[in-house]
Amino acid sequence: MSGIRVLGGEVERGEQILTPDALDFVAGLHRAFAATRDELVARRADRRPLGFLDETAHIRASDWRVAEAPEPLRDRRVEITGPTERKMTINALNSGAKVWLADLEDANTPHWHNVVSGQVNLYDAARGTIDHQSPEGKYYSLKEGDHPTIVVRPRGWHLPERHIEVDGRPAVGALVDFGLHFFHNASLGRPYYYLPKMESHLEARLWNDVFTAAQAELGVPHGTIRATVLIETIPAAFQMEEILYELRDHASGLNAGRWDYLFSIIKYFRDAGADYVLPDRNSITMTAPFMRAYTELLVRTCHKRGAFAIGGMAAFIPNRRDPEVTEQALAKVRDDKTRESDDGFDGSWVAHPDLVPVCREIFDARLGDQPNQLANLREDVSVRAEDLLDFGSAGGHATRAGLESAVDVGVRYLLSWLAGNGAAAIHNLMEDAATAEISRSQIWQWVHNGVVLDDGTPVTADLVRSVLADTRAKLDGDHLDLAVELFEQVALADDFVDFLTLPAYERI
Repeated sequence: MSGIRVLGGEVERGEQILTPDALDFVAGLHRAFAATRDELVARRADRRPLGFLDETAHIRASDWRVAEAPEPLRDRRVEITGPTERKMTINALNSGAKVWLADLEDANTPHWHNVVSGQVNLYDAARGTIDHQSPEGKYYSLKEGDHPTIVVRPRGWHLPERHIEVDGRPAVGALVDFGLHFFHNASLGRPYYYLPKMESHLEARLWNDVFTAAQAELGVPHGTIRATVLIETIPAAFQMEEILYELRDHASGLNAGRWDYLFSIIKYFRDAGADYVLPDRNSITMTAPFMRAYTELLVRTCHKRGAFAIGGMAAFIPNRRDPEVTEQALAKVRDDKTRESDDGFDGSWVAHPDLVPVCREIFDARLGDQPNQLANLREDVSVRAEDLLDFGSAGGHATRAGLESAVDVGVRYLLSWLAGNGAAAIHNLMEDAATAEISRSQIWQWVHNGVVLDDGTPVTADLVRSVLADTRAKLDGDHLDLAVELFEQVALADDFVDFLTLPAYERI
């Protein structure tokens, strides 16, 4: 293990995950690919005009398809997402979903304990041996019968793992998450992954190179790994075909997110003027024309290339104490999932086990006895670059209520994240890091573009600090001061911070 240092403390069963061979494997990936990763992340700062790339037109015009899906990934009509915390792992595996997105990224605070214990839980889940005894004495175990296919989401390329050092520098977080999971579980089959936050097909090429090298190193047949890519940045929306092409031996599909996609739009056009200022986040639905263009292009692209199109998150948490709220929310979930199934999506995401039956019912009605909608080619769809960039079609306004909500939800999420819980239940919604990202980035955009709220009040730094003070007075918690400080930093700094999790990570 020359050149490798584990700087994190002892974690239960850490010696089972952080073996010398596993760490050597991770270090080998880091040494081979960290420099390319550094270069590609640095390129993100170059915000050239967006459009479909001339240099890859031949890829879009040529005839090719991704590798045929393995049997466990052919039916993805309902996918449940959540962190790899032990109890939530068991609940997800007992949910009746077809796929569990095991989230090591936005729903996970990268405390050292969470990083290692998440791998422990995935190790046990892959072997069907996971159980849990709560402090209150409640016992959790796997039900008999089929369980969801596990698809692991590692961290994005931009995040480090400071608790593992390779040759004097922090390891790449994505390579730690992928490398440890693949090393311990590839021999069992089904090494499937969700890839987040990519901004170009070159970043997809890098993942493909990582997969190729990892399989060769462990003697796993080429193409055993399968990856679904989240199209959750505006640059990636213009490179869907190229991303699938780069990963074609390992590609499984694309996913249409929402909050991260809107966050990316705000980040990319944050200082481009009033034409690019978005209204309250809750007023931007998936039926907005520019969002429709994005999702329909995704389905069209996927099915043209033999890949699956997976819809966005239903984040609602049913409230058994308030049936009226639950009924109204479920009606919105049904509308959302019906629209996705009608548009040709092969499945969709939910964040709570109680939503699995709702999503499954809607896709069952659409699919019948077919496992997916790959035959629905959506040849009627034609999306231009200007359709993806028509942000004026969003409608809505910047409101005082929207500003207060953004501050409230952003601070509440950071309070949870700093305490080690990256999946936070806030106002009957299951929120992850994308929630805080869009909240703070929208405020930054409003402040720096002189937006005036619906009540005639200009959005200024002083106004935001006043709302922050009011929000702080209503909350409590061990990390409240730090949560407020971090939110103010990333919402009001002169220079836009690319990801709030970077300064937040330095403080945990």
